[in-house]
Order: sequence, then C-alpha cells, then structure tokens
Amino acid sequence: MKSFLAALAATLALCTANAQPYPSKPIRLVVGFTAGGAADVLARTIAKGLSAELGQQVIVDNKPGADGIISAQEVIKAPADGYTFLLGTNTAMVAVPALRPNAPYDPFKQFTPLSSAGEFSMFLAVSPTVPAKTLNEFLDTVAANPAKYSSGSSNSASELAMLQLLATKNAKVVNARYKGDTQALTDLVSGNIQMMFSTGTLMPGMVKDGKVKALVTLLPKRSPLLPDVPTAAELGIAKNLTITPWAGFFGPPGLPADVTEKLSAGLRAALARPDVRDQLVGQGFSAYGMTPAEFTVFFKRQYDGFVTTVRENNVKFE
Repeated sequence: MKSFLAALAATLALCTANAQPYPSKPIRLVVGFTAGGAADVLARTIAKGLSAELGQQVIVDNKPGADGIISAQEVIKAPADGYTFLLGTNTAMVAVPALRPNAPYDPFKQFTPLSSAGEFSMFLAVSPTVPAKTLNEFLDTVAANPAKYSSGSSNSASELAMLQLLATKNAKVVNARYKGDTQALTDLVSGNIQMMFSTGTLMPGMVKDGKVKALVTLLPKRSPLLPDVPTAAELGIAKNLTITPWAGFFGPPGLPADVTEKLSAGLRAALARPDVRDQLVGQGFSAYGMTPAEFTVFFKRQYDGFVTTVRENNVKFE
C-alpha cells in the first residue's frame, strides 16, 4: 500500500510540474562561440532582455568548436520543452550543412525556428588608393581591370557576398582567405588586397580615419556607425545580394507550438527593448525579430542563396 501511495504521489507531483505554465525554471541559451566574442556578447545582451520579458533567468552556455557543430548537436539532443535553445549563425546553420560531405544534421528537419536576432554589420571596404568614389564607379573599374584587384574574406558570408556583388558586373578577382577581419583589414590598408566585406566593428573607425573607404552596406537600413554609406537597396542591387551575416534562434526538433510561440514572442519583445537595441547598435548589429513562420522563410532564402552562389562559382570550403 505504501509503495502504491508513493508512486501515486510521484505521479501527481509530475503532473503538477508538467501543468506549470511555461517557463517555470531557468532557460539555457547555447552559443557555439567562446565567451567575449561578438556572438557571445550578442547572446548575453539578448538573454538579459529575454529574462526580463519571461520572468525567468536565461543562462548563456558556451559550447564552442567544430564550426558550431558542437552547440548545434547539443540543442538537437535537448528535450523539446523550451528550456534549451540555440543562437545559430551562418556558419553552423548554413555553411556546415550545405558544404560538408555527410553533414551531421539537417537544419530544416532537426531544429524548430524561433526568431531572427538580426544582422551583423557588413560594409564593402576598399583601399583609399582605388580611383572610385561610388560603388558603380568601383565595380566598373574592377570589371575593366580585373588583374589589378584582389579581395579578402574572413568568413564564408563575406566571400560569397563579394562574389554576388562582382557578378552584377560580370567581374572576377582572386580572393585571399584570412582567419579574421583584423588581419584582412591590415592587408587592405597596406594595399595587399583592394576590397573586402567587413563584418567587424573595426572598420567604421578606419573609415573615419581615412584608412579605407566604405561604399555600400548590406544592412537593411543605413548604419548609425556610418550613416553616409548607402544600402544595397538604395543603389538598386539588393535583389542581387542575398548573402548577409545573420544570427537567429532555434529550438530542438518537435518543440510544441505553444512553447514555440511563447519563446518566440519573448525573443521579439526582448529585441525591441530600447536597452537591448542600444547596446547592439553600439556593437554594429542590426537587431530585429521575426515570427517563426517569417524566420523560416528568411532562413530558407539564405540557405538557397548560399548554395547557389557556391555552385555557380565552384567555391570550395575546408
């Protein structure tokens, strides 16, 4: 009888716990980058706002390594209860599944899209020695003298964005790959390369100091960091440039619809908070949320654009 009552009590306790409204305990946000980096700072800024919106602490859990595979697989294996979700970027959610033979996961079948986080700043930086003041002049110059120019990139998004940009004038140049924007910008200033898309926060200061020129941003709106730089949309080429460095949030597969909506709504509200937006703007990040349906469309478009550009240009990534 005692064992029966004990089992009954345990069952009732479990039912009571399951009946508690979501969220009823701290939430874990998994990030595939080391502490202190741009993505980590982004995650912690949004986590603080989300904690305020949901009334539960959101704890950032850094799982770096393997191009984001470790963090992605951590979330895939997590219970579908809304207490573990992922900050994913181009690398883990697009480059890995699109380019790796025997990719370790399917980004469309093994995750539940929650919301976009927004886009990292991306500006076209060119050497001040390049005789062009506008993007159109620059592209015409490169197309007419391709042997005189070379580009640099520190990630797949910036390299593919450059390929798409040059394709508007049927131009091709040799690209050099770097481990980070700092090294690439150093070579840009010294003249070893003449152009690059930069996603870091270093470039705006270099533009103001006259060390490089910025001709266009791929952000949806002009950046307050460089308000004089026009957008691709303003220049009429946005439809040709589908690659952008973005970040978004994903839950495990099979996340219940009510939990998905609650977490997504909380993320969108957090991203709209003035304190969160102000902090992210200072980091060169354009923050905006999307509904799960909107984010799914955006994510698929980014994936398709990435794959198409890679195939058309026979790009190989290691």
